[in-house]
Amino acid sequence: MMSGTIPRLAAFPKCYIEDIAFKRTMSLFDWIAMAKTLPAEGLELYEGFLTSHDDAYLDAVGEAIADAGFAMPMMCCSPDFTHPDPNARQRAFEHEVEMIRITRRLGGPGATCRVLSGQRYPEVPTEQGIEWVVDAITRLIPIAKAHDVVLGMENHYKDGAWRYPEFAQKQEVFLRIVNAIPERRHFGVQYDPSNAIVAGDDPIALLREVKDRLVSMHASDRYLADGATLDELRQSDGTLGYSPKLRHGVTGRGLNDYHAIFRILREVNYARWISIEDGMNGMDEMRESLEFLGHMRRLYFDR
Repeated sequence: MMSGTIPRLAAFPKCYIEDIAFKRTMSLFDWIAMAKTLPAEGLELYEGFLTSHDDAYLDAVGEAIADAGFAMPMMCCSPDFTHPDPNARQRAFEHEVEMIRITRRLGGPGATCRVLSGQRYPEVPTEQGIEWVVDAITRLIPIAKAHDVVLGMENHYKDGAWRYPEFAQKQEVFLRIVNAIPERRHFGVQYDPSNAIVAGDDPIALLREVKDRLVSMHASDRYLADGATLDELRQSDGTLGYSPKLRHGVTGRGLNDYHAIFRILREVNYARWISIEDGMNGMDEMRESLEFLGHMRRLYFDR
């Protein structure tokens, strides 16, 4: 059964992000056409996919998504609210405001617009960074309310265009920021279990901490290359890098315990979107991952 009381599934073309957003060898419209064969209900977008912010272009994107039979549930944005330069922080804020507008135009009421903390600049103390991030998100919330858009802060690793990893990569800093912001209707958590693994945190422990504040979720998986261990991948600061020993694979076959994840989602009656953010080895793996998530959804929600 499909209704508004169970999670819906979306796809994100992580395997083509370089081609669409950076090299521009594939258009967003090419991806939308390719995605028609996938067993998903939505297509998540990344801000770098857009080649214009003009309304006519945005409406053409929205029409292509709808004509392909999809909704647009989430826009992945990467604001840098920890930049040492106050002018750069202000530009990041203004850009996020614009992306909130675009998210509403493409996704309609209730769509999620991702927020991040920013980069982990060596010269920015933790307390100062937290203060800047909480201030920026707090000022964004009235704007999100006015557009009926939900801000989702992700436990992220690193945007592809960034020099440094995520300021709030580690669970401790991430939770300090989230818990400092009381808003629960237009702000919440965009949860990614694989990013918790990359950070050296326990993805199930993190989910238990934020389960009542989930507004969206990424689903992917990681597995270790033959002979590798997590201890070998740990860096001196306690985080994990994107070592070649830590690989992408079909969701459900790696390090994440999706039965534990779905039990918690069912416990809180999670009914928003789960977006498959993988397919690094092609469309076939993306399809297999979506089929796995569909199976898990039936197993835990069709009751």
